[in-house]
Amino acid sequence: MGKVILDISMSLDGFIAGPNDNRKQGLGEGGEILHEWLFSGERPSKFNDFFKLSEINREVFDKSFGTTGAIVAGRRTFDLTCGWGGSHPIHGIPVFIPTHDAPEEVPEGATPFTFVSDGIESVVEQAKTAAEDNDVQVMGGANTAQQCIKANLVDEILIHLVPVLLGKGIRLFDSIGPEKIHMEKVDVTEASDVTHLRYRISKKY
Repeated sequence: MGKVILDISMSLDGFIAGPNDNRKQGLGEGGEILHEWLFSGERPSKFNDFFKLSEINREVFDKSFGTTGAIVAGRRTFDLTCGWGGSHPIHGIPVFIPTHDAPEEVPEGATPFTFVSDGIESVVEQAKTAAEDNDVQVMGGANTAQQCIKANLVDEILIHLVPVLLGKGIRLFDSIGPEKIHMEKVDVTEASDVTHLRYRISKKY
């Protein structure tokens, strides 16, 4: 049985994007530093040679997507990337997007997109069905991530922690509700420019 994994890059002070994100700067002002680890080496990912990583970072990246059968992404992320031109960087994996206003036109490419309007539980359930025994990755969009956490849909959190203080922007863990969430450490992998932290959600109280 696959897991639902929140997989995202984050600054040391909790931001996943800088302020004023738009189509020209999808990660906001200064936010591109959060993804520099994806391009800081010479080792291409086997899933897309667009990503040039260090050996350690490539191992983490490719291991994660090697077990991924579906992706959940936010509608705002879809809009900011212009639907990735029809092809999400992880090619061929279906992407499920929660929205109450599905776009009339979707760019054609290698990625099948499904827009779901009846709640985050339905989004994740459809993604799990598509993934079969593989994992579902929740990526891109603080609001979608927060909805999944609040609905108790996330099994693990994989944070790519970048040693920078952005100071302002979009926080990952705002608006997740009053409950405390206890997590167990699964793995810590240190690279020169990022620390990969994997936690398993064990209980809320």
